Amino acid sequence: HLQLVESGGGLVQPGGSLRLSCTVSGFNTNYYAIGWFRQAPGTERAGVSCIRNFAGTTHYADSVKGRFTISRDNSKTTVYLQMDSLEPEDTAVYYCGVDIYYSEHPCLDRDGMDLWGNGTLVTVSS
Repeated sequence: HLQLVESGGGLVQPGGSLRLSCTVSGFNTNYYAIGWFRQAPGTERAGVSCIRNFAGTTHYADSVKGRFTISRDNSKTTVYLQMDSLEPEDTAVYYCGVDIYYSEHPCLDRDGMDLWGNGTLVTVSS
């Protein structure tokens, strides 16, 4: 049974930090690209960051470069998104997704993801 569960969201002030976790079951994160995406009200789900399988090459949306860091733990069951210098524009529901079928889409493209978690809400506000 393949499953992804996000956690770590919450309310934070501008300039603050949060670390999101994507815990998976039923597969090894080392073998598949895992991406973090976000969706604010009235917008489409958009890629934030992703980590490719095996070599672990990372990619970031321009809006979060230098502020967010994606990583994968040695147990191969959790992918993290460290978010620093948060801005009100980062407010959204954050989802993790996995590319199970080795899509040809770039890993920041939501069309390349086959399975999603239920999301975790991040609110950046004073």
